[in-house]
Amino acid sequence: LLSVGLLALVQAQSESQQPKIQLRLAGDKRKHYEGRLEVSYNNEWGTICDDDFSIEAAHVACRELGFLGAVAWSPSAKFGQGEGRIWLDNVHCTGREKSLAECPSNGFGVSDCRHSEDVGVICNQKRIPGHRFINTMNNNVETLEERVEEIRIRPISSHLKRIPVTEGYVEIKERGKWRQICDEAWTPLNNRVVCGMYGFPGDKNYNNKVYKSLSMRKKKNYWRFSVNCTGNEAHLSSCRLGKPLEPKRNGTCGRGLPVVVSCVPGRAFAPSSSTGFRKQPLVRLRGGSNIGEGRVEVLKNGVWGTVCDDNWNLRAATVVCRELGFGSAKEALTGAKLGQGMGPVHMNEVECSGFEKSLTDCYFNNDALGCSHEEDAAVRCNIPAMGFQKRIRLSGGRNPYEGRVEVLTEKNSSLVWGTVCSENWGIVEAMVVCRQLGLGFASHAFQETWYWAGDASADNVVMSGVRCSGTEMSLPQCLHHGKHISCPKGGGRFAAGVSCSDTAPDLVLNAQLVEQTTYLEDRPMYALQCALEENCLSSTAKKNDHSSYRRLLRFSSQIHNVGQSDFRPKLGYHAWTWHECHRHYHSIEVFTHYDLLSLNGTKVAEGHKASFCLEDTQCDEGIQKRYVCANFGEQGITVGCWDTYRHDIDCQWIDITDIKPGDYIFQVVLNPYYDVAESDYTNNVMKCKCRYDGYRIWMYHCHTGELQKKKLY
Repeated sequence: LLSVGLLALVQAQSESQQPKIQLRLAGDKRKHYEGRLEVSYNNEWGTICDDDFSIEAAHVACRELGFLGAVAWSPSAKFGQGEGRIWLDNVHCTGREKSLAECPSNGFGVSDCRHSEDVGVICNQKRIPGHRFINTMNNNVETLEERVEEIRIRPISSHLKRIPVTEGYVEIKERGKWRQICDEAWTPLNNRVVCGMYGFPGDKNYNNKVYKSLSMRKKKNYWRFSVNCTGNEAHLSSCRLGKPLEPKRNGTCGRGLPVVVSCVPGRAFAPSSSTGFRKQPLVRLRGGSNIGEGRVEVLKNGVWGTVCDDNWNLRAATVVCRELGFGSAKEALTGAKLGQGMGPVHMNEVECSGFEKSLTDCYFNNDALGCSHEEDAAVRCNIPAMGFQKRIRLSGGRNPYEGRVEVLTEKNSSLVWGTVCSENWGIVEAMVVCRQLGLGFASHAFQETWYWAGDASADNVVMSGVRCSGTEMSLPQCLHHGKHISCPKGGGRFAAGVSCSDTAPDLVLNAQLVEQTTYLEDRPMYALQCALEENCLSSTAKKNDHSSYRRLLRFSSQIHNVGQSDFRPKLGYHAWTWHECHRHYHSIEVFTHYDLLSLNGTKVAEGHKASFCLEDTQCDEGIQKRYVCANFGEQGITVGCWDTYRHDIDCQWIDITDIKPGDYIFQVVLNPYYDVAESDYTNNVMKCKCRYDGYRIWMYHCHTGELQKKKLY
């Protein structure tokens, strides 16, 4: 079932003449399957009081809305206070009723409650197959027995091999049969909705002569209704029904023909270079495991910032999705559900009409006072069906999230399953596999999979030399060998494997603190013996005597975990290294690079700050510290916490003794070899401009990621 409509017609008109009502979910900060429960009675919307409400009543309401049932219900206006009348109070359901109107209550409009007692429900995300989901309320449609099961775009034979499917007849499945829609009352706004729900940002004209010729030759089977969309619906299910069509004996619909749509794919899905899109959007998505989802970030004055979730809804989310080349939004996420951002909050109280070309064209409040990154807005967009998931599988794992990677490839004119060579297989390649399978992020990449008994018929290596950038949607999009496979170790026990996870950590360095804490220190060699043993000085330091000095560029590192799961070392206790000088274990062999670069990017000095002991130095309010270095403790960085290496501790520097005065770039790279999986590697680099006159140093324009020159507005 493809429908996600929030409104569902409830025909509660039984033999006992139950009142006709309609339900919807509304309110603040919600997903499409949860919200304040509102009811329309006598064409007037109102709310339901939480007195005596129960999970059984929630089940009835959710099923009326087209979901399989309820997960929970919420009293005391959790999703905000409604308006208008409180239609129902003291509702008692057994859970077997087909409508809330069948449940005993005080009667419609009889209540002693206030809107502070408005009830909310959280429904199961899965929908009832075949549920009637087109809104017919107030459309004067007498026949209410419509059960629309599915909607599709059916391509003509010459387009069958095109992926994604962008053009074809719009057909509705009713009572097991596919039916066309008459185009007499069809509008461009309807096209927009259909394209949006299939992952496309817009529609275009098509060759009508081809379809007209085809329709003359084939018998048509029209659906009995027209559809009337505003263009902002997330799915055709949310559009109103138009007037019923009068069936013609010859199978025609007056002068009309079957509806055809032709959609424009976004830049990531276009077969060739796509035109009509901004080359560099002012909006981006971060922290999502799949393409088309993530935390919304906006560019302003060269700095990326987040959007506060106050008033955040599907309409604004859809503007973001279409701007980035996706379809309409299927979910507007609030409460930093896809991780917290860093830096400024650029936009608050966003209000969009839904037709803006960019989120920055919508009304919004520049003042985000009171908005923290705990309120960062995010989106999940509809994306085209590319069929990637059908060409890859995980085999032999203990659960669906892990196993040996097996890919479907063409060999001798037939399709066969085979393994992937694990030589140089790493977390970035594993990330692409998990994304292709829709299983979230990679948590580990395996170069040996002897403990997972995969499909014996798929033991042969069919893909080798895989190198991914991490942004690919499928493994074949990565660089890899062609027909000539080269894998010295072979497949079998050495085949590539992965384990996937719904969440991942995300490390970000506090750039502002680096800028604020930088200074120079001339330190005598006799005070640097421990640092010399730890290899934290330039190689020329070994030639110096104890009375000489080294010039150190010192600064503080504050590393935040803004992801959705704790950052844990890849290696277990047994592989940690004891550092005698510092009296603690280092759990990661190379955790950061501290470098000074020339303006053309050549490295002129490095800090050798390779290994770290990871712990929670401080945490956001309400979060408990979990990791500590002392006494061989557990190491890591908890979500919402940060590890601070102060400027006054050993090795927290770059040795610039041999550097000449001039302009440089100071750079810090976290997790440089991708040893640990993260949801976003683009924010692992921090750079500053740096001027050294031989006596003093100035650090300025510190930023995370690549510096942006464009301004937002």
